[in-house]
Formats: sequence, C-alpha cells, structure tokens
Amino acid sequence: MKTKLILASVLTATTLAATAGPTEEQIRFRQSAYSFIGWNAAKIKKQVVDNPENFDKDRVIAAANAIAAAANSGLGELYGPGTDQGIGWKQTRLKPEFFEKQDEVKVVAEKFNLAANELAKGAATGDINIIKDQFGKLSESCKGCHDLIRVKE
Repeated sequence: MKTKLILASVLTATTLAATAGPTEEQIRFRQSAYSFIGWNAAKIKKQVVDNPENFDKDRVIAAANAIAAAANSGLGELYGPGTDQGIGWKQTRLKPEFFEKQDEVKVVAEKFNLAANELAKGAATGDINIIKDQFGKLSESCKGCHDLIRVKE
C-alpha cells in the first residue's frame, strides 16, 4: 500500500511538473511568484508595522488580495522533480530535502495558504490591528517554509 501511495505521489508530481513546463521555467515562475508575494507583503508591512500613520486601507486590501491570489494559484505545481537544482532568474534556493519532507511541506504550505486568506479577510475589515495580527501570522508561515526547505543566503 505504501509503495502505491509513493508511486501515486511521484506520478502526480511528475504530471503537474510536466504541465508547469521545463525545470528552469518552473524555477523562474516560482521565483517570480514569491517575489510578487514579497513585494505585496512589503507594502503591507510599510503601512501597518513601520508607518501606520500612512495607512491606506485600499492599498492594503489590494496587496492582501494579491498575496491570497498568488497563494491559491497552485504554486505546488512549480516544485517538480529536479527543481532543487538549476537556475531560473537566479540559482534556486530549494533544499533537496524538499522532496523527502513532503508531509512537513504540506503542513507549512497549508499554513501559508490559510494565513494568506485570513490576511485578505482581515484587510477587508480595514481594522489595522486585525491586519497587523494577520500579517504577523503570514510572516510566521513564510519563515516556517523558509526554515524547512529554503537554502539560507
């Protein structure tokens, strides 16, 4: 049974990776998506953490919605076999252990998606304290993933 599950997981990952494109393309798309998420997270941080006196509800809502959209876009398809090596826009920082820690990866990915969606909901309230709390949870989820599967620079 375990062998069948492993085989099914490998076939699913291979199928998804094939639809996402060649290894270098997957890495480029992945790097672009996380750069986009980081850019939007920086906009929120600037307004709710660093300079709350400049809080612009509409800009924060737009940034939070962009993060949630990226989080829900199927980023997992960009982690095909071999994407722990290679160059997209720059050298990938995905640890090879990514492929060995799929149960842990699933947990951190789910936390990220949940945090991104909760941030968007919190932003919609316009309450800076709710947004700040949800932004903290998003940041923690990002760190959890980075600690688990990203090579430190």
